Amino acid sequence: MSDPSRQSPKNPQDQPGSTRIVAGQSAAPKRPLGLKVGIAVGILALIGGGAAVASAVNGGTPAAVRETAPAGNPAGELKLGYFGNVTHAPALVGVSQGYIAEELGDTRLSTQVFNAGPAAIEALNAGAIDATYIGPNPAINSFVKSGGESVNIIAGAAAGGAQLVVRPEISSAADLRGKTLASPQLGGTQDVALRAWLASQGYKTNVDGSGDVAINPTENAQTLKLFQDGRLDGAWLPEPWASRLVLTAGAKVLVDEKDLWDGSLSGKPGEFPTTILIVNQKFAADHPDTVKSLLKGHVKSVEWLNNASTDDKAGVINAALKEAAGAELKADVIDRSLKNIVFTVDPLAGTYGKLLADGVAAGTTKQADINGIFNLTALNEVTGGKTPAAGLGKE
Repeated sequence: MSDPSRQSPKNPQDQPGSTRIVAGQSAAPKRPLGLKVGIAVGILALIGGGAAVASAVNGGTPAAVRETAPAGNPAGELKLGYFGNVTHAPALVGVSQGYIAEELGDTRLSTQVFNAGPAAIEALNAGAIDATYIGPNPAINSFVKSGGESVNIIAGAAAGGAQLVVRPEISSAADLRGKTLASPQLGGTQDVALRAWLASQGYKTNVDGSGDVAINPTENAQTLKLFQDGRLDGAWLPEPWASRLVLTAGAKVLVDEKDLWDGSLSGKPGEFPTTILIVNQKFAADHPDTVKSLLKGHVKSVEWLNNASTDDKAGVINAALKEAAGAELKADVIDRSLKNIVFTVDPLAGTYGKLLADGVAAGTTKQADINGIFNLTALNEVTGGKTPAAGLGKE
């Protein structure tokens, strides 16, 4: 088990065999409120097809070109994606504390930071990254669109930590008609959850932003500003963004997603998958030892998070967020965020039938057989446990 006293964060760029670039930080203008139909359709095509993303850039620096090695040998490089969210703390800790790089040994670790799942899936399908921390719905969508050949879920990372936060004057679902809400990205896990919940309340939404309630996919930082400026009525967000809107922008919680999961599908009431770890299937087939090493570092990160003191966790995560996203969080924000999240290697496989159905209802994926989406064999070898795949793959 990892030592919780390792609280002094390391700069991932200072670690042997580790580099970091940030994806999506271009000078392109932000999408305005009110999506156009053509844009939405184009985004869906990218989500589904994994359109060519030859590189992710930061100031014009291309992502490293995939190194090849004979099948079965450790990879020369592992390119790993994650987000600058508290729900991605296992990645933040694993990278900043060196757990993943240490387990990879001679395999070089490079990382890319994304804002939301569909963009990470595009990079994974294009070969710009080999594995990524991500929400479950983009992973499901990629698996479905590829006929089961693109990715495998190899572990869970975080459960919980997503809420619909709204203006104080909104007191019930009935007050949302005609309002404008945000989600991190069309087809992302929070986007699907928002659309599914609105449908359960009798509202119709469309991927072009029209409907009884307008949904505007927006980068999290921009969502905060738009809410403060009075241009958004609320948003379904992962942590720390839900807490930031509540504590710094005066929002209130209308729906805590944990209240929508009674445990009948997973055996764990209140828990739902927010962050998982997935890998490109070809990369995993070519480099199984590298994938197992990645999982060893991941398991150490989750163990650390579940054993460290609250202050140690806040310090390490905050330093890693500053490196990954450019800013630290206020103490009350990170404290509230951590209270809403469970860190676990269990991907809660029993929930994936509902997650698929929600994506189909939202119009962001198609009905399909997702048997085979999980490959938890390496995880169970690393932990010595029996994390279940719920009949949807190997365990």
